[in-house]
Amino acid sequence: MTSALDAARADDTGVPSRDPLQPLWEATDRGALDDRGDGMPTDLQRRYGGSLTIPLRPDRPTVIANFVSTLDGIVALGPGELAGGGLISGFHEPDRFVMGLLRALADVVVIGAGTFRGSDAHRWTPAHVHPASAASFAAWRASMALSPVPTTIVVTATGDIPTDHPGLADPTIPVVVATTARGRANLARASVGEHVAIRVVETETTLTAADVIAVARDAGARVVLTEGGPHLLGSFTDADLLDELFLTVSPQLVGRAGPERLGLVEGVALKPEDGRWQDIVSIRRSNHHLFLRYRRRRAATKI
Repeated sequence: MTSALDAARADDTGVPSRDPLQPLWEATDRGALDDRGDGMPTDLQRRYGGSLTIPLRPDRPTVIANFVSTLDGIVALGPGELAGGGLISGFHEPDRFVMGLLRALADVVVIGAGTFRGSDAHRWTPAHVHPASAASFAAWRASMALSPVPTTIVVTATGDIPTDHPGLADPTIPVVVATTARGRANLARASVGEHVAIRVVETETTLTAADVIAVARDAGARVVLTEGGPHLLGSFTDADLLDELFLTVSPQLVGRAGPERLGLVEGVALKPEDGRWQDIVSIRRSNHHLFLRYRRRRAATKI
């Protein structure tokens, strides 16, 4: 009998798609900020359907998010393996390719404790999510004078994370655990490698988006990528610290009848006058999946 997990491993056409993403629309105004991403290898450009650069802010690290959502806005179907984006995308190969691209551009990949615990075999590196492009990702990072792999930042107030997780135990991946004094005490009872740094934030409860940015800045980051979960994205949204959103829209409807199915932004309910309006930067397509890129609108007008 086919499980839901196995059934989702075929994309919406029933076969994997490794064709180039089809550019449908691209903004021409890149602004005055410096960009990261020049020198993108030609094979990556061909797959993406063009170049990809990230504007660098002069005042703080640029924060980008990458999520996959159903048509009705669901990004997680439940706990454990149901929380991963693979089920949402149908394990669509181009979605994993874009994940790898964005990781290749990032200095740090930020994930919440729930995402960390729900991805028990994952490593938050470009090569892990798209091994076929590993050599090109590495060459691109080297050309930008970046470290071989981005640093993983795990955000946990309690320190309740599995210290034998491959994403934490692999000595080739630098890791920073952003936590509280209580979390550090819990982690002290476990064994972590020398490649894992523990950064304590002076709070007794939940870490804020500003706390995470401070930890990333201390790590020397210019580009921060967050992949989850939706509560962490809610924190960045609430603090208005999210600069760009890369959103893959998967062509399925799943519904939401209970609290275990999560939307894109959780834990915050902004007033209508405080909505975080976005400008579309690019639209790409692969089969029936859409790849959308948005940038935070800073102008006073909202419509």
